[in-house]
Amino acid sequence: MNIKKNVLVYLTHPHVQAWNFLPSHRKLLEDSVPGLNVSICLSLKEFLDRLPEAEVIIVWIFNADWLEKAPNLKFIFTPAAGKDWIKLDKSTVKISYGRFHGPMIAESIIGAIFYFLKAFHFSKKMQLQQKWARVKISKRLGSLKGSRVTILGFGHIGQCIGRFLKPYGCMITGIKRTPVKDPDYFENCDRVLKFEKISEALETTDLLILALPGGVETRGILTYELLCKLPAHCYLFNVGRGNVYEEQDLVAVLNDKKIAGAYLDVFSVEPLSEKSSLWKMDNVLIQPHISAASPHYMQLFVEELADKINNLNKSKISR
Repeated sequence: MNIKKNVLVYLTHPHVQAWNFLPSHRKLLEDSVPGLNVSICLSLKEFLDRLPEAEVIIVWIFNADWLEKAPNLKFIFTPAAGKDWIKLDKSTVKISYGRFHGPMIAESIIGAIFYFLKAFHFSKKMQLQQKWARVKISKRLGSLKGSRVTILGFGHIGQCIGRFLKPYGCMITGIKRTPVKDPDYFENCDRVLKFEKISEALETTDLLILALPGGVETRGILTYELLCKLPAHCYLFNVGRGNVYEEQDLVAVLNDKKIAGAYLDVFSVEPLSEKSSLWKMDNVLIQPHISAASPHYMQLFVEELADKINNLNKSKISR
């Protein structure tokens, strides 16, 4: 299919301004793809009313029952990295997901790592008490240099996180269920293991980063027994999906000091319940699923999207 005509866009987000598709993004996309005509829908009703005429759409979500209203639909583009919101199990419609999130998520991971390793939370507590607590704070300090980092979910995003961390002098272990080549930034101290070797990796992990996708295959993959294999000084960072462990298991290992702390950006049920024990834990840092948020988010998506469309059009011409 040659994408050079009309594209219907319904990308509005009620909470995060940076996740809205604006007229400036339309101009960027039209300027980047010759002959493209982009129409922005500002409401779900407007989108569904115009869906029957659409061949190409750009959306956050697409429900299976909408397909009946889209007889001409051939292509769906979405900024989302995960497959949670485009619900088309059996369809000839092609779907293209965003692959630009890695650097933004890596920035959030690095920020959270230093939040813990540089004792920023405790330092703020001492500041509010007007205490020059050099001795107490210094005992809590750590460093990325020489740290053993395990990244569970070593796909595109996981490898990008590793690339951002490597200059700090840490040792990377990527864990992936399917084979993958070593990234070009790997050194002799770095490795990729199959999931079957996860127990071995966890026992020597200083920082555990979860970048797994959601779905049936990863649900509950990190059991209580596996969490208990982590050293007591280990910190856990979850930027993948919240269903990879049971929340009660994570609460238990945090309460029992079996791990040092956790940065949690994703949860099995969102928003996180006000009754969750995680909210009041001193060794937990919570963010509301925004590790990939950035003022440049939509611009990065449009730039990637323009490249995809231009490459698709070139491939059609060359055939």
